[in-house]
Amino acid sequence: MFFALSKTIGIALLPVNFLIELGIIGLVLLATRFAALGRKLVAAAIALLALIAFSPIGNWLLYPLEARFPAWDASRGAPDGIIVLGGPIDADLSAVHHTPVVRSGADRIFAAAILARRYPNARVVFTGGSANLISNDAKEADYGGEILENLGVAKERITMERRSRNTHENAEFTKAMVAPKPGERWLLVTSAYHMPRSVGLFRKAGFAVEAYPVDWRVGGREDVYEFNKYGADGLVRTDIGVREWLGLIAYRLAGRIDELLPGPAKD
Repeated sequence: MFFALSKTIGIALLPVNFLIELGIIGLVLLATRFAALGRKLVAAAIALLALIAFSPIGNWLLYPLEARFPAWDASRGAPDGIIVLGGPIDADLSAVHHTPVVRSGADRIFAAAILARRYPNARVVFTGGSANLISNDAKEADYGGEILENLGVAKERITMERRSRNTHENAEFTKAMVAPKPGERWLLVTSAYHMPRSVGLFRKAGFAVEAYPVDWRVGGREDVYEFNKYGADGLVRTDIGVREWLGLIAYRLAGRIDELLPGPAKD
């Protein structure tokens, strides 16, 4: 039920989708006796789309997420394992074209490959199945493993977790698959904005991980108030930010994470 709601109501509530839906409702109302309300809805939808497109609202949403975890400290020594979360690969397009198709967040895969070559004794796990509401046999991990091999990671080092549909299942299924031993150190590689929710879910699953954030969308604190030159940038950042905050709130209310904004572990 939780997964189905996230793929229906959750998607409908993303700012860009919601405002387009609002505008469509307004257009429909123009042909009825509620035309005055329709004009207001259309005007509001256009104005709000322009606002989130060019204003720094997306930066405000993303910065506290991306700044939550510092860069990983390599001085602590080599990790025992590297986990890279799925998300960058479009499994359906990859299946159609018979080759991996990466949409965004490719930093996750590049960083995992670099870490794997830097630490040749570390195990490598790519976790990601199909995020579709109606699943098929196109699984992201299959293509993620192929990319890692092409980047020089030996096939026998790679474990592919291909059943998970969301981050909660990434954590649960990965722990069950790798069975981490006490004292082992595992890196979690994912987008910086996604790291708080991911770490919180792995902790709840009883899998202690060390954050290795990549794929930043906002610079430093001085960039938070910058307006966007290209409207598409603002729309994307706002959608990503709202999705992450909605996910954090939903998981906290459902008891799947222990705090609203998980942060670095307290030593």
